[in-house]
Amino acid sequence: MMRFCPRCTNLLMIKEAETQMRYECDWCPYIFPVRKTQVHTFHTSKKPLDDVLGGKEAWKNVDSTEAPCPKCAHNKAYFMQIQTRSADEPMTNYYKCVECSFIWKE
Repeated sequence: MMRFCPRCTNLLMIKEAETQMRYECDWCPYIFPVRKTQVHTFHTSKKPLDDVLGGKEAWKNVDSTEAPCPKCAHNKAYFMQIQTRSADEPMTNYYKCVECSFIWKE
């Protein structure tokens, strides 16, 4: 959990003292001792890949090619290219099976 200094509003850093952990401000002398173990769990869920790629509308008017589907082995798929990494790296090819709508990438 992030904590902020009540004096100068900067982010407090976790430091280890002789006997315990504590939050310390790097900008002012404020110290906040950690008296008990703190555990914060955040559960996240992945969006379906189709939503990330723009939903059903994104697959309209895309080209198709011969590509074997890893799920059903059908030999035709729609495809699109998206720049998912930095500009100096190649684009990522996404395929959607014409038969079973399975989506995969290369």
